[in-house]
Amino acid sequence: MDNQGGGITVQRALELPGLRGGLPEVVAGADRLGRTVRWVHAGEVPNIASLLKGGELLLTTGLGLGTRPAEQRAFVRRLAERGIAALVVELGPRFTRLPATIVETARAAGLPLVQLHREVPFVAVTEEVHTEIVNGHYALLQRAEEVHRRCTQALLGGGGIPQVLRILADFTANPVFLETPDGQLLYAAGSASGDAAADPLQVWEGLRGHQAEGPPSNAVVVDVPGGGPGPGSVRARLVLLGVSAPLAPVHRMAAERTAGVLAVVLMQARQEEELAARGRGDFLTDLAEGRISAEDAPAQARVLGFKPGSGPLLPVVMRLAAGVAPGGNWSVLARAVSEELSAVGVPVLLGVRPVEGRVPLLVALRAETERVSVADRVAAALRAGVERAGLDRAGAPPAVVVGVAGGWAAASSGLRHAAETATAAQGLPGRPWYDARRLDIDLLLWRLREHPDLAAFVDRAIGALRTHDQTSRPPLLPTLETYLAHAGRKAETARELHLNRQTLYNRLARISELLGTDLDDPETVLSLSLALRARRHTS
Repeated sequence: MDNQGGGITVQRALELPGLRGGLPEVVAGADRLGRTVRWVHAGEVPNIASLLKGGELLLTTGLGLGTRPAEQRAFVRRLAERGIAALVVELGPRFTRLPATIVETARAAGLPLVQLHREVPFVAVTEEVHTEIVNGHYALLQRAEEVHRRCTQALLGGGGIPQVLRILADFTANPVFLETPDGQLLYAAGSASGDAAADPLQVWEGLRGHQAEGPPSNAVVVDVPGGGPGPGSVRARLVLLGVSAPLAPVHRMAAERTAGVLAVVLMQARQEEELAARGRGDFLTDLAEGRISAEDAPAQARVLGFKPGSGPLLPVVMRLAAGVAPGGNWSVLARAVSEELSAVGVPVLLGVRPVEGRVPLLVALRAETERVSVADRVAAALRAGVERAGLDRAGAPPAVVVGVAGGWAAASSGLRHAAETATAAQGLPGRPWYDARRLDIDLLLWRLREHPDLAAFVDRAIGALRTHDQTSRPPLLPTLETYLAHAGRKAETARELHLNRQTLYNRLARISELLGTDLDDPETVLSLSLALRARRHTS
């Protein structure tokens, strides 16, 4: 038993003043001095092995070792089988030097054996080692409590379960997983300080292939309570895997405290659906931003339950109105949208990104010709889910943007383009969904929204109208927008604005006068159209 956990090493015990004063000599098991000393015991009876639990540093003068070689071999073997950390024999009246039988048996059993050449008070050694052990326990508790404190602060500061899991992953320098009691992945968190190659989803894929054999030896599994009535109920399981660095006892202690935090959050908010959706949202965001390669993406998507066929993938992003808070009812949204999408009839990978107010998706098409019809059904399902979740109360409807269908490499750039375009599409005239390919001008204007030249251009082009509308009635900007939207067709413009033609002609003449332009000039029309579109991003 090389590691009992929660103690000090044999080597450290020998370095303390008590044992160091006895001039210790290691005569067997020098390569096992890293064993953990859980406790110290002193005794002289022949059956002392039956009184031990394992992990002890046994102090003796050798009176119970027996006088015959067979007795001595049996004594040492029983101690080794019990799993003690080391045997320390003080030389004196019983032995002036340990017999070869004892030394050879200890060496064969892999038991550290130490002889003391000077007498030492065993009680002083016991107190000293026990104090060191207790101090070590306290230090471990402090480190584990620091993780608990950071997790609690993260929750109080508005963070969620993903942030808590990332704190634990950084502390252990290893990936951390939260799974359902039946082994389905809810969320995977990687460590910023661990092995960069240890992608948590890839690690989970490898782990899942061996789940039937039980957890691996380099794993710590802690139950998250609260799945139902009774003290033995399990709501989820927290899994730590030592793939980048060894797992220590303090990591289990930290995991146990983290599990308590997770239990409270899960019971209060029923967050399993949201947590799983956040995990998928993180995957889709990493794919969009190039942190996951097109070669690795299919295997990681399968871990998340997405199994497309051989057809193209359609990237879709919904951006909620700016007034929707990150703490909104995203678990209800994830469940509602998933239920609505089940009627679409094609594989869909849905994620949520509450902080950005985004819902990214990948939709598996059978053929490129399905793009428009599937986009119609997906957009309707997304909007219905938003309404069911009560997240449509911020005023403006959500913007749904559909990207270009293609393979995994195209899905990466398509998701990124759709996400940016969905932000730029806010404030545009409402549509069931926007084609990302047709909003490049709006995306460009959105990217330039903070450039002073764009604001200056808007002011030059329509500044006089904005000034007029602040002080006079009726406002003229809506008339200009409608007129340009109908490509200068006056009859349609008048019909939409509920104006007679003469009133419209008067307003258009006033607009031309204020702007000093000719509304029939193509260059003027283009300039005004761009200025009106840019105004949404600069005002």
